Amino acid sequence: MASHESAKKSIRKTAKQRIVNINRLSRIRTFVKKLESAISGKSPGDVIISAFSKMQKELMRGAGKRVIHKNAAARKISRMSKKVKVALGENK
Repeated sequence: MASHESAKKSIRKTAKQRIVNINRLSRIRTFVKKLESAISGKSPGDVIISAFSKMQKELMRGAGKRVIHKNAAARKISRMSKKVKVALGENK
């Protein structure tokens, strides 16, 4: 256990930040799942595009807050973009 005041404060800060990061990561996963369900549910094109833009925004926000690595976010966006194009019939 920490004995200095600054170390105790650091423990409190990291505990709070951990909760925030878990919530951010959960939010990212939710938007990814919404996009995947829109694609697999044969939703209209505008619904899929809307879900994709929301997912992309949330991923980049998470990368900016360093919840996930920026390259991981870019990779996920790229892969989901390919799935969206296939679903919309643009790229077969």
